[in-house]
Amino acid sequence: LEKAPWVDVAFGTFSVGELPQLLAERETTGAPSFEFAEQTDTFPSALPARRDDPFHAWVSVSVGCDNACTFCIVPYVRGPQVSRRLGDVLDEARRLVDDGVVEISLLGQNVNTYGRDLDGRPMFADLLRALDRIDGLRRVRFTSPHPHDFTPDVIDAMASSRVVCEHIHFPLQSGSDRVLKRMRRSYRGARYLETLSSIRAAIPDIAVSTDVIVGFPGETEEDFTETLRLVHEARFDSAYTFKYSVRPHTEAASMPDQIPGEAVAERYERLVELQERISLARNREMVGRCVEVLTEGPSKKDRSRTTTRTRTNKIVHVPGELSAGTFVDVVIRDGHPHHLEGILA
Repeated sequence: LEKAPWVDVAFGTFSVGELPQLLAERETTGAPSFEFAEQTDTFPSALPARRDDPFHAWVSVSVGCDNACTFCIVPYVRGPQVSRRLGDVLDEARRLVDDGVVEISLLGQNVNTYGRDLDGRPMFADLLRALDRIDGLRRVRFTSPHPHDFTPDVIDAMASSRVVCEHIHFPLQSGSDRVLKRMRRSYRGARYLETLSSIRAAIPDIAVSTDVIVGFPGETEEDFTETLRLVHEARFDSAYTFKYSVRPHTEAASMPDQIPGEAVAERYERLVELQERISLARNREMVGRCVEVLTEGPSKKDRSRTTTRTRTNKIVHVPGELSAGTFVDVVIRDGHPHHLEGILA
């Protein structure tokens, strides 16, 4: 209060559901209200919410994380992984479907280990198979998995599922084994590519996106070259690329050999240029194909077109005005690095 006397309410990440009560207390007493719970009773997605898209919803399956990546603040602010009961997740999914939702995205810091804190073993494959049996649910996505914990049973569940989309976000972070070790990522480049190959063998049309951090402390030019090599070999459909920046309270923040900003920016541009070429090639491979898309609404840049999304998570712009939340088939006519163009089939 001495540092921020203007604060009316403060609450921790496990107390989001207490916000209405905290606001009421502040209004009644005139004094600041605080709540910092040690664990959560209600998961964020289960709280009442107004969805931007009535046909899509996020569903939390866990909070917190048991990993200790040196660049990440999540374990510090959220604590160890806490999973929801399987029945609670399924009940929420059914309620959403009854409310008109056709696509849900499962959310967790490491969805692969979902349930390990409940049953002593990961239950994510069980969850995917159970969601497959919900009538009216058309699409399921999830983020983010951890390469180290991506097991064959999850691959099998994805491959056999009616609803799990043919897309996976598969964070790489770096292609250098030395940097991965400093990041405390519990896999190496060869293991990553091996798992990726297994996923693609089971689901041939799957699209893959990833995360890559450029300029992690101690990254040498040779390390960065290894990242470029692995990105070239993996041929990701898209990548979220980040310039490393210091995060207080993370181990990496105090590491020696912080990389100068100019070097980070130069490497970042080289990585983006490589990935743009790969994304363009991957998207142009789809030209001539007929695919199912879910309409999302008017294009932000050209309202005479409708923005739609494939099961592989690719944006397709289609001429005309189509109602949001409907499924249509389109023929892909052209590909660009970040989107496709199509016409109604």
